[in-house]
Amino acid sequence: MHVCIHTSIKQRKASTSFGHCKKMKHFYQFQQHLVLFIGLGLLLSLLASFVMKCNALEDFTDTSDVRDFISNYENRNGLCRKLLLSPDIGDGTKRIGEECSKDDVVVFQGSTVPLPNGVPAFTVEILNACASDCSVAEIHVSCGWFSSVRLVNPRVFRRLSYDDCLVNDGQPLAPGQTLSFQYANSFAYPLSVSSVSCF
Repeated sequence: MHVCIHTSIKQRKASTSFGHCKKMKHFYQFQQHLVLFIGLGLLLSLLASFVMKCNALEDFTDTSDVRDFISNYENRNGLCRKLLLSPDIGDGTKRIGEECSKDDVVVFQGSTVPLPNGVPAFTVEILNACASDCSVAEIHVSCGWFSSVRLVNPRVFRRLSYDDCLVNDGQPLAPGQTLSFQYANSFAYPLSVSSVSCF
C-alpha cells in the first residue's frame, strides 16, 4: 500500500511537471511572437523615418497645385477672396492690367510630420496669385530670426538679416507658380511678404 501511494505521488508530480512544461512552452512561444512583432514594428518605423529623411532632402522647388496643399479653411478663404476681387471692388487699387504688389504673393504655412526626434516640422508654400500676367521677383519675407533644424535649400528660402528672408534666390515666380519648402523648429515663425519687384 505504501508503495502504491508513493507511486501515485510520483505520477502526479510527473503529470504536474509535464503540464508545467507545456505551459512554459506556450509562454516562450508567445514571447517569441511578441519579440518578432515588436521587431517588425521597429523595422517599419525605421523605414518610415528613412523615407521621411529622403523626402526632406528634396529641393521643394517644383510647382504644384496649391489645392493639394491647402487644408486650412482661413487660408483657402483668404485666397478665394483675393482671386475674386474685381478691379472696381476692394481696397481701391486696380490690380488687373496694372503692376503687381506684395499683396499678390500669398504665403501658406501648416504643420507637417515632425522629425523622428520629435521636433515639430512645417511646410511653407509661397504662391504668386497675381490676377494679371505678372511675374513677381525679389520677394522678401518678414521672418524674424528664422532658423531650421532641417536643412532648407538657401536658393529656395534664406535669411539675409533679422526679419528679412529672400525667396527663390530673388528669381521671378510666374503667375500661379508655387514654391515650397519645409523647416523644423520648436515653433512656427510668422511669415509675411514685406516687398516684391514686378516684371
